[in-house]
Amino acid sequence: MASKPAAAKAISLHIGLNGVSAAAYSGWDGPLAACEFDANDMAAIAKSKGMKSTVLLTKKATRAHALTAMRDAAKALKAGDLFFMTYSGHGGQVRDTNGDEDDGQDETWCLYDGQLIDDELYFELSKFAAGVRVLVLSDSCHSGTIPRAGPPPPPPGMRPKAMPPTVAARVYRDHAAFYDKLQDDVAKAAGKKVVDPDAALAQVGAAAHATALVGKFNPAVVLISGCQDNQTSMDGEHNGAFTEQVLKVWNNGGFKGGYASFHARIRSLMPATQSPNLFTLGKAGTFLAQTPFTV
Repeated sequence: MASKPAAAKAISLHIGLNGVSAAAYSGWDGPLAACEFDANDMAAIAKSKGMKSTVLLTKKATRAHALTAMRDAAKALKAGDLFFMTYSGHGGQVRDTNGDEDDGQDETWCLYDGQLIDDELYFELSKFAAGVRVLVLSDSCHSGTIPRAGPPPPPPGMRPKAMPPTVAARVYRDHAAFYDKLQDDVAKAAGKKVVDPDAALAQVGAAAHATALVGKFNPAVVLISGCQDNQTSMDGEHNGAFTEQVLKVWNNGGFKGGYASFHARIRSLMPATQSPNLFTLGKAGTFLAQTPFTV
């Protein structure tokens, strides 16, 4: 009698920062209000689905802790398993040193003791085994591509989740050797020269960037971010604007449909100034059709 296939397992990581270390950001401490709530609320969804969850809040949300959690998950998961990661905090930028960004800036997540560059994130995701499903929800923004005129003023009681460009320039100036080496190390580890994302004609935007960096993604990746590249994600008092609508649409498990309709429903509830983005990496068609957070 054939044995039953092992049930899929799932690991989740939830990162929320209501501030950063001023020592690592040239005197800026980036105060926000709702990011820890966001991380805890996303962890509650994960736990309700039986996932093994790690929550990193503000001072615990260091580069080392985040990278270790991602790498541990990549080692533990196999085809059919799920890795669910959420980030709520500031988006930042550092100077692009390998020519893979049209605007000359690499986007970042502002972790407590230093930024996590998007090149690093894509490389870590590429390490997951073939057939692993990776879901990333990012309630942040890409400050490097905000128009020079600046985004519209935030509604009362809300704060933009973007490191100010002047702060980003100062932080990069003060820590250029560190961030340049990170990018160089990722390019070397990827085993290839990073090419212009425009060469990846089948992809657009960040998907092209990621594909150009690592070549091929073995896992199936779905990433939903809080806004378009030229917009700003807003913080709130109890949840970020994006996370608030994620929770509302999810409706404690009442939502029926796949990730595309989940994204569309969330987007329909957001103001025109903040339109969540969705892109995929690898063979994600089957994954996209699943009900969100399915293990």
